[in-house]
Amino acid sequence: MPDSDPRVFFAAERTLLAWIRTALGLIGLGFVVAKFGLFLRLVRPDVNYLSHAWSGVIGVALALLGATSVAIASWQHHRFCRTLGPHELPPRYRIGPGQWLGFGVAVVGVVLAVAMAV
Repeated sequence: MPDSDPRVFFAAERTLLAWIRTALGLIGLGFVVAKFGLFLRLVRPDVNYLSHAWSGVIGVALALLGATSVAIASWQHHRFCRTLGPHELPPRYRIGPGQWLGFGVAVVGVVLAVAMAV
């Protein structure tokens, strides 16, 4: 059986890593947005910031969006890699670390969202 083009597999790996970067950005942005209202209250405690009451909700939603997107991307990558035959994977290359990194970022995003909501 002829060797397959490894660029297909590595394109899938790059796509997963791009989703991980995007999710980290969303989770980080969610944290910043959620804590922005707290920052304003610390800087100017004499002013009532009711207009920033939604910053916590929006921040938690962004963190959950990042966690959900990377979990879905990791699952799709896992499903794609299962369709590849052994001859289509690079020799001695492990596909697990990228997937576990994606699922780990998803778990951290959920934990951070819960911590921000409480």
